[in-house]
Amino acid sequence: MTVRYAIAFLFIGSEIGLHMWEWKAGIFELGTSLPFELCTISLLLASIMIVTKSYRIYEIVFFTGIIGASQAMLTPNLQYAFPHFRFIEYFIAHILLIWAPLFMTWVEGYRPTLQSIKRTMIFLNIVIPIVSFVNYTTGGNYMFLARKPETASLLDMLGPHPYYIISLEIAALIGCFILYMPFAKREGHAHKESLGS
Repeated sequence: MTVRYAIAFLFIGSEIGLHMWEWKAGIFELGTSLPFELCTISLLLASIMIVTKSYRIYEIVFFTGIIGASQAMLTPNLQYAFPHFRFIEYFIAHILLIWAPLFMTWVEGYRPTLQSIKRTMIFLNIVIPIVSFVNYTTGGNYMFLARKPETASLLDMLGPHPYYIISLEIAALIGCFILYMPFAKREGHAHKESLGS
């Protein structure tokens, strides 16, 4: 329990610290600072998951957290270099976002299923129109739904706007299946055992 609460504290602490820094630096803006990036949404969900041990949230964060944070660290959309606070906060938050669902997998014994992939894709397709509306009203580019990031990213290989959004959904689905593969055989065995009992 101590480890779980420590992870949750770091999640919330990093988010509060980020917004305090933005306020102090005078760069807090509705178009960039609201919690509508996929990793921020996943971070907030992961905080709830790690405290409540919610399996339903785990099913989503296992995929959105690991895939989103991995992509964010491989192609960071950052204007600050080490040892700037934003650089350190960015990587700590994203490392924790990968660690949290893995902790629930290794320590609590949670496992993603095929249904978890389905729920994750439904979740994403509920979030996308909401975030698109936020982008429209604030002039923001949350989840890069309005345009591609200025820095190099996976989106550069997925076609022009808005078609890359469809390509990104396909890439997300493929990523989910890749993450699920180590658990597929075990789920198949469990299903056979339940049929045989």
